[in-house]
Amino acid sequence: MRHHRDEEGDRDSGWGLLWPSGALIVLFSLSLLVCPAASQGCVLMVDLDDTITPASDDIIAEAIAEAEEMECQALMVVLDTPGGGLAETTEITRLIERTDIPVIGYVYPPGATAWSAGTIILLSTDVAAMAPNTIIGSAQPVQIGPTGAEPVNDSKIINAMVALAEEKARMHQRNVTAAREFVVSNLNLNAETALDHGVIDLVSPNPAALLEQVDGLQVKNRTLATKNAEIIRYQPSPRLLVQKILSDPLLAGLLVLVGLYALIFGLSNPGLGAELLGVIVLTLGLIGMGFSVNIGAVFLLLLGLGLILMELNSPGFGIFGMAGLICLIAGSVLLVPISSPEWSMPADYKQRMLLAMITPSAVIGAFFVFALYKVAEARRRPPSIGKIVGEEAEALDKIDPRGHVMFNGEYWVAELAESEEVIEPGEVVVIVGKERTRLKVRRK
Repeated sequence: MRHHRDEEGDRDSGWGLLWPSGALIVLFSLSLLVCPAASQGCVLMVDLDDTITPASDDIIAEAIAEAEEMECQALMVVLDTPGGGLAETTEITRLIERTDIPVIGYVYPPGATAWSAGTIILLSTDVAAMAPNTIIGSAQPVQIGPTGAEPVNDSKIINAMVALAEEKARMHQRNVTAAREFVVSNLNLNAETALDHGVIDLVSPNPAALLEQVDGLQVKNRTLATKNAEIIRYQPSPRLLVQKILSDPLLAGLLVLVGLYALIFGLSNPGLGAELLGVIVLTLGLIGMGFSVNIGAVFLLLLGLGLILMELNSPGFGIFGMAGLICLIAGSVLLVPISSPEWSMPADYKQRMLLAMITPSAVIGAFFVFALYKVAEARRRPPSIGKIVGEEAEALDKIDPRGHVMFNGEYWVAELAESEEVIEPGEVVVIVGKERTRLKVRRK
């Protein structure tokens, strides 16, 4: 019995040696599946395209918060923008500096540009990169004047932008002289030239290749592990998507104009609902502009509205209507601050926006003035029954007591005003009254 127990003990001890080995193999196999995914981490990618508006601040802030919550290796800001508001640009640079998440600025795809405000944002990122065939620069403030695009000569604005660009370049050991020339001389650089002059850190053809290049870099007291990182595209919340659409300066300005025109039409023709539509559209436009509306532009728009309403109550279409239309067009041009140095974007882009603003304003304004004139003319026109009575028509068939007549090229049912009469076809009759669709007639 004792020997039997020894054999059992030997068998137990044998399984005790084999079982841990098998378990270790299984655990090791599982670790091969799990560990690489855990070690890859993630990089959150957010697009900063189109014009930089107040919505852009919120999008970057929300993307940074999401990257921090997901513990991403980095946040990649993909730039393709003509520029935008300086206040919004300054706020974005602050958000980049305050977060512990490394921020990679990347001008992408090939053919993209990061002009003006976009260049300053790129200089502010922890790692600045560009795709081949992309361009940065043109940060000199310009304004649209009577003679076209003119550089801003206000030393206060120029010095502030130069200091901002130089400081961002200095913080990240980049070319401070080039940063200054972006503002002072409208310097433009492609990707290869920007890399040669130390303005950016890398040139990379696509996001995946860029993450391999930055792998191992020391940024914000951490070592980037991005070689096999998963790229997650940031999706703005529905609120930010709506805000982004509405905050486009051109769209916001057009919404305000359409709202004002709808108000004019609604106030002159109550009951059709145009005034309600005008209030809604006007509110959306003001929300998109962040309520930072040019007071002078609003005054001109309101003055134009008043002049057109005054024209509706005047005997004819004349000076008040034309003056109102001029005020509406001038107000629409001033409403969107594209000529202000507070909007940092190239002059040709501002000129295109100005043309895009004037053209629909003139068309919409002329249409509404014409429509209102026709409405006012119809109101001043005498009632239809007053014009029909006394007019002549031709009998098409025998009227006894009913038949048909031709009046102004139209067929009408006619009825004798005097029952003892009989009118033969071809005779001329006089209209003496109208009941719904029937004319009362008598022989001429």
